[in-house]
Amino acid sequence: MTANTGLSFEIEANASPVAANERAERLIDPGFGRVFTDHMAVVRYTEGQGWHSAKIQARAPLQMDPASSVLHYAQEIFEGMKAYRLADGGTALFRPEANARRFQDSARRMAMPELPEEIFLESVRRLVEIDRDWIPESDGGSLYLRPFMIASEVFLGVKPSSEYLYMVIASSVGAYFKGGAPSVSLWVSQDYTRAAPGGTGAAKCGGNYASSLLAQSEAIRHGCDQVVFLDAVERRWIEELGGMNIFFVFDDGSMLTPPLTGTILPGITRDSILKLAREQGITVREEPYSLDQWRADAASGRLTESFACGTAAVVTPIGKVSTPEGSFTIGGGGAGQLTTQMRSRLVEIQRGQAPDPHGWVTRLD
Repeated sequence: MTANTGLSFEIEANASPVAANERAERLIDPGFGRVFTDHMAVVRYTEGQGWHSAKIQARAPLQMDPASSVLHYAQEIFEGMKAYRLADGGTALFRPEANARRFQDSARRMAMPELPEEIFLESVRRLVEIDRDWIPESDGGSLYLRPFMIASEVFLGVKPSSEYLYMVIASSVGAYFKGGAPSVSLWVSQDYTRAAPGGTGAAKCGGNYASSLLAQSEAIRHGCDQVVFLDAVERRWIEELGGMNIFFVFDDGSMLTPPLTGTILPGITRDSILKLAREQGITVREEPYSLDQWRADAASGRLTESFACGTAAVVTPIGKVSTPEGSFTIGGGGAGQLTTQMRSRLVEIQRGQAPDPHGWVTRLD
């Protein structure tokens, strides 16, 4: 039973799950986002009825009418989170309540019904419990969870849908970047922007990511791993990568990250790093930082490290930045001391290898 909602999850176990030996083979090197588990969570919403028909069932293709609203007006949102195998063999989630609240924030921005936090948490918990054997035992392995909601009303009219489908699927994953990526290189997009004031930049909706793909392709053509966007108004302030927040580390030991002004996704990993850094006495500023200043500080040595962060990539050092006017290297081009320290501290908490003073880890067993 989901607390305070009167909604129970019906469990329909997959009648033909992947055999244990085949599952083990898939988990040797799962990559990212290509190996999926046996089950999925499904909850429906109907205007006037609310949330209903909650199930954990066999993962299967969706049957959709070609006039489903999501296919035409892109009313959809999603989340990204992970389940971890702990040092003592248990299983846990990291800050799932924060994902639930952000999911509600995204829903409000996209004129969608807010999913009660209790339903979100129960859907994730139940799915991990039934598919926990899909968590890789390899170093860095985890179960990536993708809660999402789409407009499912069959109607060709520009209005908020009256019906929605909420689901959670799970994918066994290893490292986000192939080979562990000692550092990544960035291409600064100057022709394309990710989000504008008043837009959907702070919502986790697919349109934000779709609009980043052309710029990401441009980055690849220039030999870079990822794209980083400037603001849409002045085209001078660093905002975020296509799917990650960004931090800068200076020679005085301080850190800086762009402020949340509505055009940047409020990352949960970003927020965790801010809290961890401040409790260690590190000065962290949330303020604008320009491309010109980034280049100048890298050249002078004032900037010693930069790193990107997010659920998928965790904490990833940035080694080189390229623009049409040329490139510059940050520090020694690899992982700096503070970047390594912040990653280790975060991962140790997530995996139960270090104390959790903030109560971020939710055990599932």
